Amino acid sequence: MEDTYEKEDLLNLSLAIVTNSGSDERTSKRKRRDTLSPMQQHSYEGCEGKIYRLLQMREQMLKLESHKVRKAVVVEDGNGLHLIHLLLVTATAIDQNKVGSALENLSELYQNVSLNGESMQRVVAYFADGLAARLLTRKSPFYDMIMKEPTNEEEFFAFTHLYRVSPYYQFAHFTANQSIIEAFEREEAINNRTLHVIDFDISYGFQWPSLIQSLSEKASSGNRISLRVTGFGRSLEELQETENRLVSFSKGFHNLTFEFQGLLRGSKLIYLKKKKDETLVVNLVFYLDTLHNYLEVSDTLKSIHSLKPSIVILVEQEGSRSSRSFLSRFMESLHYFAAMFDSLDDCLPLESAERLGIEKNHLGKDIKSLLNDDNISGMNCPKHEKKETWKARMGSHAFRAGKLSSKSMIQAKLLLKIRTHYCPHQFDGESSGGFRVFERDDGRAVSLGWQDRCLLTASLWHCV
Repeated sequence: MEDTYEKEDLLNLSLAIVTNSGSDERTSKRKRRDTLSPMQQHSYEGCEGKIYRLLQMREQMLKLESHKVRKAVVVEDGNGLHLIHLLLVTATAIDQNKVGSALENLSELYQNVSLNGESMQRVVAYFADGLAARLLTRKSPFYDMIMKEPTNEEEFFAFTHLYRVSPYYQFAHFTANQSIIEAFEREEAINNRTLHVIDFDISYGFQWPSLIQSLSEKASSGNRISLRVTGFGRSLEELQETENRLVSFSKGFHNLTFEFQGLLRGSKLIYLKKKKDETLVVNLVFYLDTLHNYLEVSDTLKSIHSLKPSIVILVEQEGSRSSRSFLSRFMESLHYFAAMFDSLDDCLPLESAERLGIEKNHLGKDIKSLLNDDNISGMNCPKHEKKETWKARMGSHAFRAGKLSSKSMIQAKLLLKIRTHYCPHQFDGESSGGFRVFERDDGRAVSLGWQDRCLLTASLWHCV
């Protein structure tokens, strides 16, 4: 009993660090550094040698684990909480420009993390890297060492593997597609059997093969269906590969006409090819919280509303509270990614090379990028917002929430039963393993959660 109290006290202490230190909004750390005196600047530069020694320890760990998968280190609950405590103390020190204290804690963290250990060790390893990079200027070679981007191929395979083994992305895509199909069916008498989807983040086009197949099942050789997908991508290469992939897949369905139009992210909507008598759907899956500020969010929603789409699908990662300081956003991100890493243990064994690739080239990349995005420190950052915040924002831009069909919930439950296959658990109709789905807002939203943490929420919107 005393041990339980000690663990609770440690967790409360960790939470208190964020609560007490996050009350005063601070300007960006890098902007503050520009105003340091020569002596303070020298202190920062002198710390790079210490950071280099820290990175040598990190690189040594990576070399050991790349040559031979180390036996997973079991972290007892108390030690796991100690890692969290150290991480939060480090984040607080960095936010307060206490570089020496931050380096001491980072040194201890690097000695206790493992990329093949328990989920807490693994997620803390990437957060430690992100914090170490935050100490440095972007001109530092050590910054490039920590923030090294995966190759396009590595990033693609990490996304592919996560898509295959976890219900995370499939839940978002299948829920969205179900609403799209129902919108198309409601307008069949007036849409000339033509569906146009505008996807603001094409993400390799993985969402659309299942939609192509579902539409094909409703079509016939004498009554074909036309599907156009306009997708926004990060590069011409991504768009070309996505087009090739989708066009090749669609050729297997002779009763469906498929067309893809690729646009670079940031392109104006005026470049869209518009046609009369079509069902127009806007797909906002994991897009709005990638924007830098609320002004960009507002401009995007205004442009979408001007198109008068039949429906807008919104799927976003969800936070548990409105976060406005670096430390509160840090805590929110830690909760979210800890759940994601923990959920992978339900999908893949610890020794899996696929798991390591997912965590290094997808989740870990996102963690480090998030911690070194200067916008995270501001009041104007749309990361990890609550569902209620997105609801209010959509409402303020003349969108009205629609009710998701019962088919969406049935499909989501079935997906969990199928996809959580590595560690089979008794399926109770609403959860499988640690994953669970649940309706919210009287059926106007559906969420995917891991244990007691909500990971993402899907909702349906109509123009007013």
